[in-house]
Amino acid sequence: MARRAGTTEEATIPADQILDEATRIADLLLDVQTRVNAQIDVALTDLLPEVQQRLGVSQADVVDLSDLVNARITGLSVVVTPAAVATVVPLSAESAATTRAGRRAMTDVVTGRDDRLAVIAGPCSIHDPEAALEYAAFLARMRERHGDDLEILMRTYTEKPRTEVDWKGFAYDPFLDGSSRISVGLVATRILMCRITALGVPVAAEPLNALTPQYVNGLATYNGVGARNVTDQTARERVSGFSSVVGFKNSPEGSVEAAVSAVLTARAPHEFLGVDHHGVSAQLSTTGNDTAHVILRGDKDGPNYSAAHIADTKQKLAQRGLPEVVVVDASHGNSQKDHRRQIDVVRDLAGQVAGGEQAIRGVMVESNLVAGRQDLDRRHPDRLEYGLSVTDACVDPGTTEVMLAELAEAVRARRGADARVRPAAHR
Repeated sequence: MARRAGTTEEATIPADQILDEATRIADLLLDVQTRVNAQIDVALTDLLPEVQQRLGVSQADVVDLSDLVNARITGLSVVVTPAAVATVVPLSAESAATTRAGRRAMTDVVTGRDDRLAVIAGPCSIHDPEAALEYAAFLARMRERHGDDLEILMRTYTEKPRTEVDWKGFAYDPFLDGSSRISVGLVATRILMCRITALGVPVAAEPLNALTPQYVNGLATYNGVGARNVTDQTARERVSGFSSVVGFKNSPEGSVEAAVSAVLTARAPHEFLGVDHHGVSAQLSTTGNDTAHVILRGDKDGPNYSAAHIADTKQKLAQRGLPEVVVVDASHGNSQKDHRRQIDVVRDLAGQVAGGEQAIRGVMVESNLVAGRQDLDRRHPDRLEYGLSVTDACVDPGTTEVMLAELAEAVRARRGADARVRPAAHR
């Protein structure tokens, strides 16, 4: 991608210059934060001796701790803070309105007040802002077309790693070359989400780090907790305070019980250690998140989206006193890692919805500008094909349009069936 100097206004930055502008912003904010940190050090040096004196703590001899502290840390760098990033990349009125409306709509879909179906579609992972914005424009058209039947959100997963030891995701290595400019990635993520929501497209995310949600505060309509984090108690407690709608995927081994347990935990209030918008440790108190629900994504042995699987999940939820609400991921184990099978999963789900199944409230689809996937060579990221995933394989927009049309038709069929049943029941 060609990178030229950005403009001063985030909303006017050409799509192919977002990383340039994010770099400029990050560099300025890092300079500010370095100076702030120096002032903190001075203040602590000035104030802590008095505390030591009041507590009767003696000035002990200096002890060499080099073999005990940070023994495997090779570097420590200043990072931009959420508050600073939000100050220079503020939400526009359009972005705020999109998130506000998106959260309200998703909450109503999950709770059953809205009979539409939620669809979370988009790239497996974001790696190119320009391609992401082009895809967002496609979803904006789909929202216009299917808004009566579907609430469509865009996957904006910027923390999705390629493998366990390779590229860690756009937020952590935005230049795809191992330079790991995390501050740039965090700023670019916020700029990108601001641009997408300004188009009227709500966004979904899957945060892997406890700190990253603060950087996009006010932007995410939906947050998923991935299969590998579903058993993490700290992740469960953290999302109990999220302002967004939240879902938990079943574990990679296929444990739906783990997701049900996570839903139960996230719906309860908690007290835990977190960070504030300055990135400073803080004790957080939450109300619990009553939108929490299960996401079925299949497992290592195969799919779990059939009518029998849905019935079994409903039973597990009912046994724990939870609402019978299910979102189904058409990819991963449910497509058996073959992106072309996503349409078969969606077709089966559409049949269940058309047949009157009320528990299915949403569908996830991995979709991009180009079908398939490609390998990332971090020595030559400029050789990547535009619009093609560098993580899991995705379907193309044409296939996505077909799936969306089938889901919308299924919602209309379910709605019609409900309308016919209600008068009979009334009589």
